[in-house]
Amino acid sequence: MTRLEQLFDGALPRLVMFDLDGTLMDSVPDLAAAVDSMLGQLGRAPAGIERVRDWVGNGSRVLVRRALAGSYEHAGIDEDETDAALALFMQAYAGSHALTSVYPGVRECLDWLAARDVALAVITNKPAQFVAPLLEEKGLGGYFGWLVGGDTLPQQKPDPAALFWVMEKAGATPAESLFVGDSRNDVRAADAAGVRCVGLTYGYNHGRPIAEERPALVLDDLRLLVASVSGLR
Repeated sequence: MTRLEQLFDGALPRLVMFDLDGTLMDSVPDLAAAVDSMLGQLGRAPAGIERVRDWVGNGSRVLVRRALAGSYEHAGIDEDETDAALALFMQAYAGSHALTSVYPGVRECLDWLAARDVALAVITNKPAQFVAPLLEEKGLGGYFGWLVGGDTLPQQKPDPAALFWVMEKAGATPAESLFVGDSRNDVRAADAAGVRCVGLTYGYNHGRPIAEERPALVLDDLRLLVASVSGLR
């Protein structure tokens, strides 16, 4: 038996939904490069990878606002300033994604699930225009039946709307579904949808341990989700 089957009382879920950045891919190097390009064009000092790592997870607009503020808190940033900076960021990020990499264990996990006809989806706050091309570029494009970006629906995570939308499309109930992510937004969206959640320790949770968000299971590697657990009867 696997940890996944343990979560579902010995069965498999009908649907597994994944976050993208910080869950399937380490995209911060390219995001940081785009942020620093934007800041440079505005005559500002670069933010750097480590600061950007703590800022991602709430979509591009919030990332840009945090970069302009130089802080996680961004309430004082003007909307017109945000619009202008966001256009520069989107232009910069639309270039190469050579610095983005798929995390170890992701392909093995996806292969295992696909071989057992578990429906798969991606739900991310990244703008939808980048999601499918990035998955294709990194060799993950063929796994997912549904892709939801941060602007696909009016709501973004932690709102559960995208999870409900995908479950309806897949014909799966919350009890038959799992969400896998790396941040508090993922756990909160799953909780609000009544869906079990697996939290990954290696992603971007604004500098806080994902265990603090109390997902159903915390893992360091996606292979551990589908590997046989020894000693079970």
